[in-house]
Amino acid sequence: MKIMHDDKRVLYMGRYDRTADETRLYYAGSQIKLRFRGTSLSMSFLASVMWGNVSIGAVIDGKITAVPLIAENNGKEITVPIAGGLENREHDAVIYKRHSSNYYLFVRGFETDGEFLEPEPLPELKIEVYGDSVCAGEVSEAVEYVGKNDPENHNSVYDNVWHSFVMQTARALNAQIHNICQGGIALFDGTGYFHYPDTLGLESVYDKTCYFPEAGEATIWDFSRYVPDIVIIAIGQNDQHNAVTKTNDRNISDPEYRKKWKGKYIEIVRDLDRHYKTAGFILTTTVLMHDADWDNAIDEIAAELNGMGIKTYHNMFSRNGAATPGHPRIPEHNEMAQELTEFIRKNMSEIL
Repeated sequence: MKIMHDDKRVLYMGRYDRTADETRLYYAGSQIKLRFRGTSLSMSFLASVMWGNVSIGAVIDGKITAVPLIAENNGKEITVPIAGGLENREHDAVIYKRHSSNYYLFVRGFETDGEFLEPEPLPELKIEVYGDSVCAGEVSEAVEYVGKNDPENHNSVYDNVWHSFVMQTARALNAQIHNICQGGIALFDGTGYFHYPDTLGLESVYDKTCYFPEAGEATIWDFSRYVPDIVIIAIGQNDQHNAVTKTNDRNISDPEYRKKWKGKYIEIVRDLDRHYKTAGFILTTTVLMHDADWDNAIDEIAAELNGMGIKTYHNMFSRNGAATPGHPRIPEHNEMAQELTEFIRKNMSEIL
């Protein structure tokens, strides 16, 4: 049995663009949910790999697997097996974009040797995240490097957004999630590391669906398509880096820069609040080591937003900014997910 990308039995979670031929996924953690009866599942799609050793992620009946992508297939429609050799019974499948701008994924259709079934509806609770490489689960699977710098020349092989603390938190709360995350991103264009040397910041990404030039012309997101209950913003890790001077000369302790950075951060939150009206905002960084004064500035931002009538919380992990010089690994993501889940249940119980 074959079905097209836009069949009612295919559910998507995450921002996407759609044409008559395909559904286009850009952000890490964008998901496709299917239910089928049969022994196999395959997907037809176009993808282009920009860099790295990358894969499409899949979870079949709770078991995590991956489908490798290669640059030789860039721009070609291909059909690949997602699962095979299954028992001939009902199965639940989640197919997800495992990496961020390493590749794009344009979905065309699906096939099983059995039949596709009506899926379970998506959860009612909705979470949205704006974050960096930690939210994208980069290098999370290098578990032998817990508390250490990243392995050299890892080439994205250890990346898996499924393990990210924000993805875990959404699953723990039985929530939908739109994960607007990108490795290396900072608040401002010209800072951070994303799309180096002409770096793009959150200010140019937060309102986009197609957000990196290699995937095509930028497309504006219609915020009415997804109105979250909880918005998590995890920005501040990469902001000291000035992509113009190639040095870490953006100093949050400098009064002039602090005012500028806080002003743009507040501007973005106010714009999101204008679209969402009743959402609660959680501002945070992560356990990845960084200057604590970024967190102090975020605390000031939270206070100012609350003063404007925007419900805002500042989350601080127990080992915030102090746990590891490299990307958090799965155990550290587990730690953050547990703490963030508890933080939400304690402070935002009226939303749950």
